[in-house]
Amino acid sequence: MRKTLGSTLFAAALFATAAHAETSVTIGMSGWTGFAPLTLAKETGIFEKNGLKVDIKKIPQASRHLALASGDIQCAATTVETWVAWNANGVKSTQIFQMDKSHGADGMAVRNDIAKISDLKGKTIAASAPGTSPYFFLAWILKENGLTLKDVKVVNLEPGPAAQAFVAGQNDAAMTYEPYLSTVRAAPDKGKIIATTLDYPAVMDTFGCTPEFLKAHPEAAKALATSYFEALEAIKADPEKAYATMGADVKQSGEAFGNSAKFLEWQDKAANQTFFEGEFKTFSEKAADLLLEIGVIKSKPDLSTLADTSFIK
Repeated sequence: MRKTLGSTLFAAALFATAAHAETSVTIGMSGWTGFAPLTLAKETGIFEKNGLKVDIKKIPQASRHLALASGDIQCAATTVETWVAWNANGVKSTQIFQMDKSHGADGMAVRNDIAKISDLKGKTIAASAPGTSPYFFLAWILKENGLTLKDVKVVNLEPGPAAQAFVAGQNDAAMTYEPYLSTVRAAPDKGKIIATTLDYPAVMDTFGCTPEFLKAHPEAAKALATSYFEALEAIKADPEKAYATMGADVKQSGEAFGNSAKFLEWQDKAANQTFFEGEFKTFSEKAADLLLEIGVIKSKPDLSTLADTSFIK
């Protein structure tokens, strides 16, 4: 009896210590397919195993920085150029690992009578607000084809509603991403996808936190990165099961989610290390120049301070 009681007390003490050691963190993100491994890490207990108590909030990209600035969230998932914009506009934040690269998962849908990008002059395009990835990607595509945002009329719609409105016959074009881009793929009578990140590789996502959180909880930041990489391993080990879990979060079947995932590449630890040493720096510089040009930022932040790679070593 004493042995049983002693074992019970010891187990309880261990549980109390583990519970006490848990770090609470709230993450802001969207239903973008590339972010789904964070959902998988939460739903399958990976975060908890690594000492984290994670709450995920779905917040539109246009207002995610406000949640970060207010302290409503401590960390967020978003595109690389968005971190540039946030920091330039006073929302200090630091990227700590790369999540994914879009390989056709972000794109522009147009009506079937539009043959080339230059045909969009004077047309109405649905895209998220300035400071978001779809707005930036639109500006990038237009610039590569000799146009500017002033040559088109932009109607601000988030990626999901933009795709739905397009399929319903509204607007001449729409900027969206997976899983919503597949809505357009499934309705060829309504239009076509004229350009994606396969043509213009300008969408890559990273995870970051406030400097205050990173300073106060460096072990939790490391655990967040580790958990993400472990989630990727879980996807490799049992894709069907993982897709079902991640798909359910965005009201998709596992099969449909798996089809969306084909258009992006999640980035493991080795890919992360290569990315931050090269492409991250060159892309951030080019992105900052474009953000300045389209008026999203008034001055370029110190790009060398926007990432801390110590958590992926």
